[in-house]
Amino acid sequence: MSPEDFAIGIDVGGTNMRAARISPSGEILLKRSIAGSRYPSVALDLIKGLVREMDGDSARAVGIGIPGRVDARTGEIFSGGFLNLAGVDLKGEIKKAFGRPTLVANDCSMALVGESRRGAARGRRNAVMMTIGTGIGGAVMEGGHILTGRRCAGQLGHLVVNIGGQPCPCGQRGCVETESSGTSLRRHLDEGGYGPEVRFESVLQKAVSGDSRAVGVLNAWAGPLRAAINTLSAAFDPDVVVLGGGMGAAAVSALEFLPELQTWYQVDVRLAELGDDAGVIGCGLAALDHVSREAQGTGKRLVMANGVPASGKSGLAHALSQKTGWPVLALDTLKNPLLELIENVDRPFNRVLGRASYKSIFSVIKEAPAGSTFIVDAWFGFQPPEVLVEHVATAGITELVELWCHAPPEVIGERYERRTADRLPGHPGAPYVPELIELAKRAQPMRLGPVLDVETTSPTDIGEVFDWVTTSFK
Repeated sequence: MSPEDFAIGIDVGGTNMRAARISPSGEILLKRSIAGSRYPSVALDLIKGLVREMDGDSARAVGIGIPGRVDARTGEIFSGGFLNLAGVDLKGEIKKAFGRPTLVANDCSMALVGESRRGAARGRRNAVMMTIGTGIGGAVMEGGHILTGRRCAGQLGHLVVNIGGQPCPCGQRGCVETESSGTSLRRHLDEGGYGPEVRFESVLQKAVSGDSRAVGVLNAWAGPLRAAINTLSAAFDPDVVVLGGGMGAAAVSALEFLPELQTWYQVDVRLAELGDDAGVIGCGLAALDHVSREAQGTGKRLVMANGVPASGKSGLAHALSQKTGWPVLALDTLKNPLLELIENVDRPFNRVLGRASYKSIFSVIKEAPAGSTFIVDAWFGFQPPEVLVEHVATAGITELVELWCHAPPEVIGERYERRTADRLPGHPGAPYVPELIELAKRAQPMRLGPVLDVETTSPTDIGEVFDWVTTSFK
């Protein structure tokens, strides 16, 4: 297996450590789980053993997720919990032992990378994750990038939800970790009169049956968590909040028993989908991203000229290209030469050609030099958002903006019908118009980055579009 084929993801915990070979698409090729250790020297040897077992000398990179505060830029570990690796040069040790590029980051940040690429937040560029276990971990993603702040932003378990609450090891009182973690659940159960033998599952069943004492315990445990989620929604306006960790499912269930609360800050709360695999997948993918960025120096930029067929996106794309010199890559540009040479193309095969052309566009971008900017003219909605997310990552695109082109559905239908005579055989003809009109009624932008709404029945000031695009790129 060549170095380009996989990275190694290591999810470090005090109780367990997990390792996996991760493909560039986030697929687990091989994985292993072992018992961890709370002793730093022993833990370091275990981590090295896992990297060795995953064929570390052949990996493209190694990514390691650590519980605690980690400098996102340098990989320096500031603090931990049950396993405290503060002061251990983990990045240096692994890089020295195996000679591979190494990334060390917060474990919840890595889990969010995994969930955003292959799990509950896939297709979303703005997400928050909280892992509920012995404590509460957290991470925030904005515009497809983990927010790191000065060094180690994302310590969401230390949002204060009760200023007179329990003391926290961080030095504050009433952190959500002290109110809504797995550890604090035991305190709530004790305060509710349940003995040490009573587990969450039995209390949940009693609450489902309407037992007021059980409902009270769940409300006491989940209420502070909802307050933290609402605060995070107010601060970051995410597309989704993902709850993971060993008690993530329990937390999602408990939240359902809270009285309905109408606020400005309600948000889609989902259970993590990847379970224990989220960390290793995220570590592997983040390590591959890290290597790509270092190799490129800088990333590439994408302007998505998006809209259904006949929405006006092609005219806008070419006008922007004329102003900027940025090349336009369009589905039809790649597909039409094939339609000229292949006879009797029916609609199913036309869709296959469309998917192949879509992938080819990003293959072209991947081969382009760092710092390149491309305009892609396509109806991006013909493929799921997660396909686009994967193509963007593979191509090395680090910034993107979207020009959402639209017009009244009937206008789009009329435009399409007028041009059918000029379309090559293989493209849908006039009978497609009613279907296109219905598509135009429900079509939405992809929203993987900033979106500019362009209504194409009125003249578009390309200068204003250019100013918006350049301002939106960071």
